[in-house]
Amino acid sequence: MPSLEKMKFCSILAVFGLASLTVSSVASVLPRSPSGNKTVIVQMFEWDWDSLASECTDFLGPAGYGFVQASPAQEHITGTQWWTDYQPVSYILTSKRGDEAQYQSMIDTCHAAGVRVIADTIFNHMTGMDSGTGTAGSTFTHYDYPGIYQYTDFHHCGGEPDDTIVNYDNRTEVQECQLDGLADLDTEAEYVRSTLAAYGNHLLSMGVDGLRLDAAKHIAATSLANITSRLTGSPYITCETIWGYGEPIQPTEYVGIGDAQEFRYTTALQNAFTSAGISSLEDLDDQGWVDSNKANVFVADHDTERNGNSLNYNSANNAYVLAMIFSLAHPYGTPTILSSYEYSTTDDGAPNSGTGTCSGTGGENGWLCQHRWIAVSGMVGFRNNVGSAALVDWVAPSSQQVAFGRGSAGFVAINNEDTSWTATFSTSLPAGTYCDVIHGSVSDGTCSTTTYTVSSDGTFSATINAYDAIAIHTGATATASSVTTVAVTFSETATTTWGEHIFVTGSLSQLGSWNPDNAIALSSANYPDWTVVIDLPTDTTFEYKFIRKESDGSVEWESDPNRSASTSLSATLTLTDTWR
Repeated sequence: MPSLEKMKFCSILAVFGLASLTVSSVASVLPRSPSGNKTVIVQMFEWDWDSLASECTDFLGPAGYGFVQASPAQEHITGTQWWTDYQPVSYILTSKRGDEAQYQSMIDTCHAAGVRVIADTIFNHMTGMDSGTGTAGSTFTHYDYPGIYQYTDFHHCGGEPDDTIVNYDNRTEVQECQLDGLADLDTEAEYVRSTLAAYGNHLLSMGVDGLRLDAAKHIAATSLANITSRLTGSPYITCETIWGYGEPIQPTEYVGIGDAQEFRYTTALQNAFTSAGISSLEDLDDQGWVDSNKANVFVADHDTERNGNSLNYNSANNAYVLAMIFSLAHPYGTPTILSSYEYSTTDDGAPNSGTGTCSGTGGENGWLCQHRWIAVSGMVGFRNNVGSAALVDWVAPSSQQVAFGRGSAGFVAINNEDTSWTATFSTSLPAGTYCDVIHGSVSDGTCSTTTYTVSSDGTFSATINAYDAIAIHTGATATASSVTTVAVTFSETATTTWGEHIFVTGSLSQLGSWNPDNAIALSSANYPDWTVVIDLPTDTTFEYKFIRKESDGSVEWESDPNRSASTSLSATLTLTDTWR
């Protein structure tokens, strides 16, 4: 008679439609980083499959995103909280975001839009609950998942209450005890390895292009390498490898499997943009981190935006947006952009029943849609254009002001101070007229925003407003006569307390399209008069309003009605207002 493990494995393969698969047929060599010239990943956190498919067609593909990272697809425990997604019950592809048919349709639709799909997968554990019923109707107890796993398929470290990890300085405990009480799979056992590989291959057979391996640090690298060596094809793989000071498990152990997520990068950007200074971020390959071509990096992910270990949408002084601009401009690592939603508690799940909705450059129904923010989507095009070009022409006149180029293909300047920065920059760009992709777009040689003219010696002059940036590249050039702008001075008299700042936003893209996250900071150099100069299109009527951002990132709008003004063909316009 066949063994119980053999019978269980055959039943798993049948569920996955992989009954003819053999271990010897699936070994492959995995790439270190995403292939192709579009490598930016967007994590569409908690979006359901139908709305994600639509967003691939409507925006992600046209904007040039290379990959979309979708939330876990497998059956999980019930509940509205986001973390229920990370407590698997089975490998049936029915979650609160949709079923297998909808998942397949999303993959096919995204591929048609030129966007590849990364599946968020959980190989380390199952549930943390004693018993229950999953989103596909499967029943379970903590160590018994009928037809899949039983008690002997899990680690039982025995040294701590409920086998939960207590000491992160102990390698065995971290990799064989339970993470937050989640039933820890025995990834050294052949049956468990085969089952996980079969699940991964089922996703790949549907057209998934890559895998994010959740809690990879909690699986021995040798065991994870064994499992991933059985995957078909050459999917992109990124491993969640949270670094801890003095801990024995290092992200570098996982670079033979795929990219390692470099959390030290996330911390460095948080510290630099809030206090330490961004001038320290030039040579990131010299920090002792994972090598650039093996690192997956992000300003924030779904965990760090909640636990305080990164910048997030509530960060003061536009720091979150500026850090994403930097991440997409600097050559270190493969960047992931988080697109998420507003939350009141750290447990809050997706708004609008998981149906993602965006409008223009912002979100609706509680969604933030960071991937649509003008500065972010503009910098995706910047990164696609500069490719692997080297970092050149670095200047840092202060600890919170930097500018640098990417070969002869692009140049960016970031001002993280509360006063404007006027300078003449030396670049390696060819002479020409360029669109500022952080504040607008270009179509058929016509810019919707400010243009900058680079002379034959590679120089150009610009003023970067407080807590703002500019970016130009050879893929976004304009004819010299394509745009005529008026320098509009916004002057607002407003009293503030320490940590508060005044911003302006309005109906034009140059004013952030009413999105507070894209609002333009005013300088307090002549307090209580706050001022900023913004180039707006000529002969244009627009509306605007001032907002006050508190030190915690919360926003107060001045009272209605909206202010309005019109530009003419004159060179300048001054708007003098008082907070109301």
